[in-house]
Amino acid sequence: MKVWDDISGTIEQAENLKVRAKFMREIRNEITSRGWDQSDTVAHLGLTQPRVSALMNGKISQFRLDALVNIGAKLGVHVEVVQRD
Repeated sequence: MKVWDDISGTIEQAENLKVRAKFMREIRNEITSRGWDQSDTVAHLGLTQPRVSALMNGKISQFRLDALVNIGAKLGVHVEVVQRD
């Protein structure tokens, strides 16, 4: 995703944003596929309502990668690391 490359200061920051954005999308997709509203998500994941709202609204700056990994683990959403040349 070139947009992350354009708004990031370094390739490391861009890669972190790409991974977090993908993880957030997959988490939101899983929550939606389960038919959960925000209150269901709060109850099942042990997050606060403002945190769930930020997640569902894609506020990427409010989530570190480790937080997304923890949320994803509760939902069975995992990341695969691929090396590209």
